[in-house]
Amino acid sequence: MKPGASLIRHYLQFKDLRAEEYAYLFERTRTIKTRFKNYEKYQPLVDRTLAMIFEKASTRTRVSFEAGMYQMGGSVVHLTTGDSHLGRAEPAEDTARVISRMVDIVMIRTYEQSMLERFAAHSRVPVINGLTNEYHPCQILADIYTFIEQRGGPRGGTADPRDCPLGGAANPLDCLRGKVVAWVGDGNNMANTWLQAAEILGFTVHVSTPSGYEIDPHVAGVRDGGSYRVFKHPLQACAGADLVTTDVWTSMGYEAQNEERRRAFVDWCVDEEMMAVAKPDALFMHCLPAHRGEEVTAAVIDGPQSVVWDEAENRLHVQKALMEFLLLGRIG
Repeated sequence: MKPGASLIRHYLQFKDLRAEEYAYLFERTRTIKTRFKNYEKYQPLVDRTLAMIFEKASTRTRVSFEAGMYQMGGSVVHLTTGDSHLGRAEPAEDTARVISRMVDIVMIRTYEQSMLERFAAHSRVPVINGLTNEYHPCQILADIYTFIEQRGGPRGGTADPRDCPLGGAANPLDCLRGKVVAWVGDGNNMANTWLQAAEILGFTVHVSTPSGYEIDPHVAGVRDGGSYRVFKHPLQACAGADLVTTDVWTSMGYEAQNEERRRAFVDWCVDEEMMAVAKPDALFMHCLPAHRGEEVTAAVIDGPQSVVWDEAENRLHVQKALMEFLLLGRIG
């Protein structure tokens, strides 16, 4: 995208897009993924360059964005704080002014959301949040697409494709409305983003965290208290849930608290009992990496209700749709 501030769309947190834009993104994801599975070449981003800036290490984020950009015909520049001046105290604003004159889109995986926002404010091209301490919108984008995909007709858990369409005339978001997502564990960036998604897309999040690790609705940026409920016990949060999901007990940047968190989170391990009180066809998700025996048992993450590998793969496809949208707008 060429300079023109009014045309630039950033994706810094989940609430940056509207429900109808998510419906479009999920339809594009389906199309792009289908082409990928059929080995059909699709390269709308030829001659476009993605800069990836990592202040936090990554496996899935790097591979999904890098492979995705190459598959779409573009090229990638990979930067870390060790090989750029961001690691030598250059202001984010100055880095943004320079890099955005040389590339077409930027993905940043960093610690503070404020750094990302400062960068975006001075960027001439779209900026994507690859993860911050506060939000992880690309992961939730993949999680929600995975739920729709799994519940989208005969291949999923519904008998009638109209219950949760992908590619039909109805809205692919219809099958989310009224559903319950149980969040078990830390009130972290994933939890914050799930709350935003619930408010925008019309489902409910049941949250259960240990004392001292609660969600902060102000940080989450939610206005509708009716889109989530807080439960003291994780078993209560999972009761009747359509999806049970969790994350590691200690996120990057909080390693010094590891032993303290192990003690605090001992009852917040997603196990067979929690899945048993959820709906019979409930799914289990985890953003990975996972620690079996801590936040989830091996029987759950490796069990028949787990869709974590589809969820991980879908990072690739939703991010391709997102980059296409931010650079080219709506297709067709």
